[in-house]
Amino acid sequence: MTYLPSLIGGMLIGLSAFLLLALNGRVAGISGIVGRLAQGANIAINASFVAGLLAGPLLYRLFAGGWPAMIVTTPLPLIAVAGLLVGFGTRMGSGCTSGHGVVGLARLSPRAFAAVASFLIAGILVVTILRGFGL
Repeated sequence: MTYLPSLIGGMLIGLSAFLLLALNGRVAGISGIVGRLAQGANIAINASFVAGLLAGPLLYRLFAGGWPAMIVTTPLPLIAVAGLLVGFGTRMGSGCTSGHGVVGLARLSPRAFAAVASFLIAGILVVTILRGFGL
């Protein structure tokens, strides 16, 4: 039953993406939502979605009785560089994994299939290269 929390989380992500698309006609791409919020567009909807994302860990702690055990061994500068590269790639790819991977694939978008293939190939290459350097 170790898969159950992941299954429930995935179902909730799918449900929230479906509801946002069905009720508001918006694709649940986190980068787009945060970008629109930063630009002051559709503040109520976008802020509600971001607030829900931020409330998730707090709700987890409330229902699970504590934070999940987690050990991060990656150096902070590498994490910062990775975060900047993800942000750059998100802008360059016109979306993030949630928009392309969750909603785009479900809509059978050819652009989403190309984006997700690019994400996966790039991820495999980066992990392979970093493991070669012992990181």
